[in-house]
Amino acid sequence: MPYPRKRFGQHWLKDPAVHEAIVRAAQLNDLERGADPTWVLEIGPGTGQLTRRLLAQGVQVVAVEIDRDLCRLLQKRFAGQPRFHLLEGDFLRLPLPPQPRLLVANIPYNLTGPILEKVLGSPAQPVRQFERIVLLVQKELAERLQAGPGSKAYGALSLRTQYLADCELICRVPPTAFKPAPKVESAVIRLTPRPAPTPVRDPCWFNHLLRQGFSTRRKKLVNALGSLVEREAVAAALAQLRLNPDARAEELALPHWLALSDLLLEKAPKRAVVLQEGQEPG
Repeated sequence: MPYPRKRFGQHWLKDPAVHEAIVRAAQLNDLERGADPTWVLEIGPGTGQLTRRLLAQGVQVVAVEIDRDLCRLLQKRFAGQPRFHLLEGDFLRLPLPPQPRLLVANIPYNLTGPILEKVLGSPAQPVRQFERIVLLVQKELAERLQAGPGSKAYGALSLRTQYLADCELICRVPPTAFKPAPKVESAVIRLTPRPAPTPVRDPCWFNHLLRQGFSTRRKKLVNALGSLVEREAVAAALAQLRLNPDARAEELALPHWLALSDLLLEKAPKRAVVLQEGQEPG
């Protein structure tokens, strides 16, 4: 059995109960299969413990693994399994396999952000391929993704994610569930991509407002957004939305941010400069 490699951020999940929780969260039987089999994308299958459980559900598994030694192990382990399909390489550099509509992964914590962006997309360019995404991530990140207004974990990442998908915390996972044990707690989350509840007129502008608003959390929004919009325009928009004129970014829920983005869109003389300088958010 290959030993987990630090440079790939590998930690083998050894707790069978957590493996089963991940499979249940995927809700494989709820997908409309029709005449075609269900395809599941697994990122970083490792030694194949979760892969084996997925295959037992009768689905087709496309596994993407960067570690060559693990690829050889997986090829040997599932040599007689026609529903197992292995792609060797860096998931972030490979195109998304077109068949899977469900994604399951125990991902390296240092790559969670880029992986989320690839499978969910951005407000400006959402990815609509997946019906469900089940991930084992650092608990702190899971809390950020599902956080609401007033929480310390609430921020731009929370709002961008909630614009694109519903997020549920399935279960918490202690360090002892892994080998070697990480220094942080983990959690299983389920993301259900869906159209935005109220699409904004300009998703890039919305994303940039979020970034600017949360860049200085202690500042009032009229000041935090001052580099993009005149303070008077922000104050007028807050008043129109019947929000606290002294509100800070973390006090506004997603519907408030959506409405604020549209109201400020035409009152941002510096927006064109931002885009010309190549600072448009992804």
